Amino acid sequence: MPKSKRDKKITLSKTVKKGLERKQNLRDALVKAVEKYDNIYVFSVQNMRNSKLKDVRNDWKDSRLFFGKNKVMAYALGKSKEDEIQKNIHLVSSALRGQCGLLFTNRSKEDVLMWFDVYEDEDFAKSGFVSTEDVELKQGPLHEFPHSIEPQLRQLGLQTNLNKGIVTLFKDHTVCKKGDVLTPEQARILKLLKKKMAKFKILLYMYYNKKEGTFENLLNREKTPADIYDMDQDNDKDEDSNEEEDDEDDGSD
Repeated sequence: MPKSKRDKKITLSKTVKKGLERKQNLRDALVKAVEKYDNIYVFSVQNMRNSKLKDVRNDWKDSRLFFGKNKVMAYALGKSKEDEIQKNIHLVSSALRGQCGLLFTNRSKEDVLMWFDVYEDEDFAKSGFVSTEDVELKQGPLHEFPHSIEPQLRQLGLQTNLNKGIVTLFKDHTVCKKGDVLTPEQARILKLLKKKMAKFKILLYMYYNKKEGTFENLLNREKTPADIYDMDQDNDKDEDSNEEEDDEDDGSD
């Protein structure tokens, strides 16, 4: 009886070896980062976008970012006082929960907090995102859309047709309401409308200082450097107005 084509033996040795090698490389990179940098920040990401995380890496080339693989990172740093590679660094491991990462840097704490408190980047919302506002389309011509996209709009649920080559909506359409959990269709329409709702932002929530062996919760700050920055900006605007009256893993960089 001939063997079935489905009856194939697949060796996973290369895949396993590659996976172990990547984990070992990540562990080695983390150990070197601990030796090189004095400060470690544990962070989470709102509305994760790989392209935008890459932009952050480019702005922080003098530092090192690791994202994902919490178990590997925790193992490299040490999960307890007995196996930690630096004093109290096991507390960093205990803070690795969910989708998070580590920033290793020698920049001052004030500069780091200022940069990340201020930094955010708008992007298009994806399905599953909670809408931040009402978006409605009124009956009539939709000049923002080229005629070639009209069939796609109908597939997305809009009641449209072409009137003299212009995409026309013949009935008011509610794309979404504030608080709605966006469907793939709603997210696609918002993107076609060039309507950005999501904000990519990195939130620093734990800080570790290697020299002192201290670990700090950053979520309980009463006033952030960004708040102070905004106050200074407002003061500058007030001064300007008075004068007028007078005269932006795998552990790779």
